[in-house]
Amino acid sequence: MADKSITKTELVASIASATGQSQAAVSGVLDALFSTVSDAVAKGSKVSIPGWIAFEQVATAARTGRNPQTGAEIKIPAGKRVKVTAGSKLKAAVK
Repeated sequence: MADKSITKTELVASIASATGQSQAAVSGVLDALFSTVSDAVAKGSKVSIPGWIAFEQVATAARTGRNPQTGAEIKIPAGKRVKVTAGSKLKAAVK
């Protein structure tokens, strides 16, 4: 398994190189993409790029947890989280 993570700067440079666009333009598009996805998911919409990835908001129930240092029980309130699902093309690319 690769220990290398790709940074946003490296991603922008790679996309700019592949498309012939400037890094500033690609960075602006990525920023707009992330902003649009986060706004839509925060409002409860599901964002899906068929075959690649889907983002959606899911509710979590209140539950009892445990402090790992002291072992004391703590109450964790209900909340929301983001569920990210890989699509078939992304899964196939990893195989």
